[in-house]
Amino acid sequence: MGSGAEASRGGWSRRRFVGALGGAAAATALAACGTSPEASRAPATAGTGASGTGSGSRRPAPDTSGGSSAPAGPRPLYVGTYTSPEDGGKGIGLASYDSATGLITTTGSGVLTDVADPSYLAVHPDGRTLYAVNEREHGTVTAVRLSDGRVLGSRATGGASPCHLSVHPGGRWLLTADYGSGSVSVHPIEASGAPGERTDRVTHSSPAPGPGQHGPHAHQFVTAPDGRHVLAVDLGTDTVYTYRLDHRTGTLTEVARARTRPGAGPRQLAFHPGGRYAYLANEVDDTVTVCRYDPATGRLTVGAPQSTGSGKGTNYPAQFLVTANGSYAFLANRGHNSIARYAVEADGARLRMLGTVSVAGDFPRQIAFSPDGRLLFAANQRSGTVSVFHVDAERGGLRLAGDPFASPLAVCALPL
Repeated sequence: MGSGAEASRGGWSRRRFVGALGGAAAATALAACGTSPEASRAPATAGTGASGTGSGSRRPAPDTSGGSSAPAGPRPLYVGTYTSPEDGGKGIGLASYDSATGLITTTGSGVLTDVADPSYLAVHPDGRTLYAVNEREHGTVTAVRLSDGRVLGSRATGGASPCHLSVHPGGRWLLTADYGSGSVSVHPIEASGAPGERTDRVTHSSPAPGPGQHGPHAHQFVTAPDGRHVLAVDLGTDTVYTYRLDHRTGTLTEVARARTRPGAGPRQLAFHPGGRYAYLANEVDDTVTVCRYDPATGRLTVGAPQSTGSGKGTNYPAQFLVTANGSYAFLANRGHNSIARYAVEADGARLRMLGTVSVAGDFPRQIAFSPDGRLLFAANQRSGTVSVFHVDAERGGLRLAGDPFASPLAVCALPL
C-alpha cells in the first residue's frame, strides 16, 4: 500500500489510510496480500519482544486429527509484516513451530532486519531461497538465502506497492502483483537464487475500474496447475486475467479474461488439486465464487456468488486454502474474524458451507498450511498475532492449537 497508491475499499482510500499512519509508505493475500484500509494498525499483543516476535503459544493441544504422520521437532516459520509504521515489525520474523503440537517459539534474534515492509513471502521450490515483496510506493522484491539469512539482492518491480508474489513451479521465474499500479511483473531467478532484471511487466489498463475503484489493483499473480498459464487477480477491474508465460523469454501474452460481477473486488483464488476448478475470494462484496478452469485455453469461468459465513456484519474475505485431498476448503474472513469451512463436492465443482471457526485474533490477513497439511496458520494483522490450528483433512475440522503467537502487524505466515 504505497503512499501514492489509491483505491476505495470499504469507503476508504489507500492514500488516506497511509496518511493516518503518519505517511508510512507500506502495505496483501494475500492470502494470500494488500491490506484493506479499514483495518486499524493495532499494536502487538503483550509479550512481544524487541525482536518482533513473542515467546510462543501457550497450552499447546495434542494433535489427535488422525491424519498422516508428521516429523516431530521444530520447523522454520517466517512472518511477513510492515516495518514503516511505528508499531510495526523490524523485518521478517524468524520463528519455529513444533509440527506435532503447533507450538511457536522465537528463533535466534527473532528477526531478519535487512528487508523493508516484507508483506508477502514465498519460497523457491528447492527450499533454499525466500522471496519477499517490499510493499512501498516504488516496489521491489528481495531474495534471502535461508541457510544463513544473507540478502542476495533486490529488484524493482516497475510498479507501486507490490502485495503478492509467487515462484513458478519450474523455479526459473518470479511473479509479482503490484496493487498500487495494477500491474504484474516477471523476473528471472538466477542460479544464486537472486532475482534478475525484469523480463516483462503488464498494467491492467482495461476494462474500466469497477464501482468505487479509482484504478486497477492487481492482488495476486499465480501459476495454474497446468504450468502453462499464469493468472492475475485484479480487485480494481473486477477481472481475472490469464496469461501464457513464455518459459524461454519470461514474457507474457494475454489469452483470456474472466469478469466477476461489478463491485465484487476479487482478491485471491486457490485451485482445487484436480486442476479444473478454482475458488475466488471477493473482498469488496463479501462473497466467494466457484470458477471453472479450462487448462487447454487458460479460460476461467466465474460462477454465482456464495456466502462467506460472515452474516450481516462488515467483512472482507481474504484467502482460500484447499486440502491436498481436495475434500475441504477454508476461507479467512477479516472483520468476522473467522475461518469459514466448506465441503468440496462434485469433484471440485461445488462448495457447501459447513460453518465458521473463530480465528482467535483480529483481521486474519493470510492463511497457510504446513507442508504436511496438518496445521493451518493464520496471520492476524490487527491483533499482531499468528494463530495455529490442527487440521482434520478427513472431516474438515479445525482445532486451535494454543494461544496465538505475538508478532507485530503479522500479515503473512510461511511455515516450511
